[in-house]
Amino acid sequence: MFEWTVQHIVFIVGVGLLTTIAAYTDIRFWKIPNKLTVPFFAMGLLYQVTFWGWHGLQDGLGGFALGFGTYLLLFIVAGGGAGDVKLMGAISVWMGIKLTLLLMIVSTLIVLVDVAIVTAYKVMRYGTRKWKQQHLATGKTDANGKSIHRPETMAEKQARRLLPFAVPVATAAWLLMLLNGAGFIKEGQLGPPRTAPQQQAQVER
Repeated sequence: MFEWTVQHIVFIVGVGLLTTIAAYTDIRFWKIPNKLTVPFFAMGLLYQVTFWGWHGLQDGLGGFALGFGTYLLLFIVAGGGAGDVKLMGAISVWMGIKLTLLLMIVSTLIVLVDVAIVTAYKVMRYGTRKWKQQHLATGKTDANGKSIHRPETMAEKQARRLLPFAVPVATAAWLLMLLNGAGFIKEGQLGPPRTAPQQQAQVER
């Protein structure tokens, strides 16, 4: 029978607080502050070292390289919010490599579904022309309907965001924790208590 441990509780509280606060600040202020992501990044490293030792630190840093590195590259190429990149960096240290990869996949799917639903609704209700004006960077027009060729303001960028980044990340994180704790995802942070490779080798002997 599965037994909850201190490690499980610390992980749920850590990831739960990080994602919940980030979702709130992103919805309320369109911002994910450094005073949230930086401390949770440090706590994630401490969590990995405390419960999994050197093996956990490697897994946490590997998750950070995957999550933060991928979103930093996307930020450089396509732009976006720097807070989004730092949120992924903070949460990936807690998740480790496997759960970070799943988090990226699931959160992307959530975004795609949300965009498809909201886009279809707004096009049917307001029409294609108004939707372009509201949500496409190339859809800005003047009073005569001519295209406006100028950089977007921050307010315009925020106005055409359909969903704050932290919301699908938080939703995906909680979904993965549920699936991991239920045993549908093996070898994750909420799976049955595990041991480091050296300890496992001693047990097998």
